[in-house]
Amino acid sequence: MAVREVAGLPTPTSTAPIWLKEPSATLQGHRTTADLPALADVVVVGTGITGSFAARFLKAHQKPGTSLVVLDAREACWGATGRNGGHCQPLLYTAAASPGVAEFELATFAYLESLAKTNDIPCDWTSLSGVHTFLAQDLFDLAAAAVNNLERSRPDLAALVRIVRPPSDTDAAGTGTGKETLASLRIPHAAGAIVQKHAATLWPYKLVAWVLEQLLAQFPPGEFNLQTNTPVTFLQQRRHQDESNSLHPWLLTTPRGTIAARQVLLATNAYTSHLLPAFADLIVPVRGQVAALVPPPAAARGESDDPIALGRSYVIMDHASASARDDYLAQRPVDVDAVAGSSGKRGGSGSGGELIFGGGRPSQRGQGVGVWNDDELEEPVARYLRTNLSPPLDLTPDDNDGDDTRNPSHRPKEEDGVPLDATYEWTGIMGFSRDHHAWVGRVPASLGGSDDGDQGGLWLCAGYSGHGMPVAALAARAVAEQMTMTMTTTEEDVRAVEETKLPAEMALTADRVRRVRESCETVLEADQRGWAAHFPDLLLAAGRMDPAGKGSSVSVPVSVPV
Repeated sequence: MAVREVAGLPTPTSTAPIWLKEPSATLQGHRTTADLPALADVVVVGTGITGSFAARFLKAHQKPGTSLVVLDAREACWGATGRNGGHCQPLLYTAAASPGVAEFELATFAYLESLAKTNDIPCDWTSLSGVHTFLAQDLFDLAAAAVNNLERSRPDLAALVRIVRPPSDTDAAGTGTGKETLASLRIPHAAGAIVQKHAATLWPYKLVAWVLEQLLAQFPPGEFNLQTNTPVTFLQQRRHQDESNSLHPWLLTTPRGTIAARQVLLATNAYTSHLLPAFADLIVPVRGQVAALVPPPAAARGESDDPIALGRSYVIMDHASASARDDYLAQRPVDVDAVAGSSGKRGGSGSGGELIFGGGRPSQRGQGVGVWNDDELEEPVARYLRTNLSPPLDLTPDDNDGDDTRNPSHRPKEEDGVPLDATYEWTGIMGFSRDHHAWVGRVPASLGGSDDGDQGGLWLCAGYSGHGMPVAALAARAVAEQMTMTMTTTEEDVRAVEETKLPAEMALTADRVRRVRESCETVLEADQRGWAAHFPDLLLAAGRMDPAGKGSSVSVPVSVPV
């Protein structure tokens, strides 16, 4: 069964993420001009991390006087980027399967880290390590095998990850790192873990807001024009080849009028098929849910109210029939002065170290596949997120004066669930790609675009499968540079495209579409097969599956609701 229904528009109302509690005064309700321009050289649809960074790179390459209009159906950055888990982490331990993708993600991480720190962007960028926690032994064995293969094929990338095994076999395997154990990582009951050196937590909305505010301050309305609350309801190519149509062949219809453009970039992720129905089976909307949980105190009861500080981000994976999961956790910075907040409770206007916990999709109706509205919460998922973080995570107080060695007597039992209060709960819509890779480039005529060479064009940068933070910014740069080449084709532009090195796996071509439709399961079919179907690179990296997707020696159970 395939999900072929096209996505709708973003809903006018939506749930309220923690990230949107302090919206930019500049961006809220912003329309650079009172009326929608009738013409533009380039129109970008979407103001998340893809659309905003694409606009940044486009303006860096465009000639003075080139007009760029950015449209969004709702407020700026009100979609997936403003609703995600607040973490950024390249996936490196599966790099043996797709080293180019891993390098690209690592480069994206380095770019964002440098941008945030160099410009002192107030987005709470915090670099740390990422702990991939495996609760099932066979999944951990696959991950460990993937790292072992990576050590042989790409030792430079393997040096950025490490395996942590249970105490019983750490010494024999020689994979322990000093005091770093599963207990010290706060996951004492895990089958094992992979620790990646490159990870970060951040306030994603504030990063994007900074980018858009900079563009508005730097360029006049004739060169950069942001129009919020302006949904694009229809996109078409004008076929009558008079001079006006040939210069601005793309017509975008909105409730506020139409705008004609020479080039259009769709940074629409999960909503892509609303404007490009041919992508309905290639990028499918999937709803996720997240909670901002109140952290327990760091010290024993009565000694201090300061919240526990984890110092790491986490991914938690399992496929047991009673607890199928692919969850993620990031912690907001712990600001002791902000813990009490104006109301006397944690979670005030500052940062009280909230635990941003997302996942629990098996508890959702249909696991959220094909759902594009983010205006409601599902109580079974909310209950899961409030009660299923500890265990596996050990949130008991520290008792060793800052020593990272955890006291085994304080480890929670596997059956002891610790319920946590939620200050914010929200949903967001991810765009799942049929082959798990983003779609970046010119849209061919067979999919609703144009093959008219350098004259205009329809472009796409979308389909991150819930993994957009370490991909989208430089994917946006790659597509922006391709678009700019069609307008200038200078030697500098050619060199820029070559330096970006967009992975072949992400290139949007008619041939890739054909291969994907012939060899890949649909998003729904893969989702129904469970955890491993969503992570083919892990099987490939472990040597358990050939590139055609055949031949796995690991049991792949069907995910069932918790």
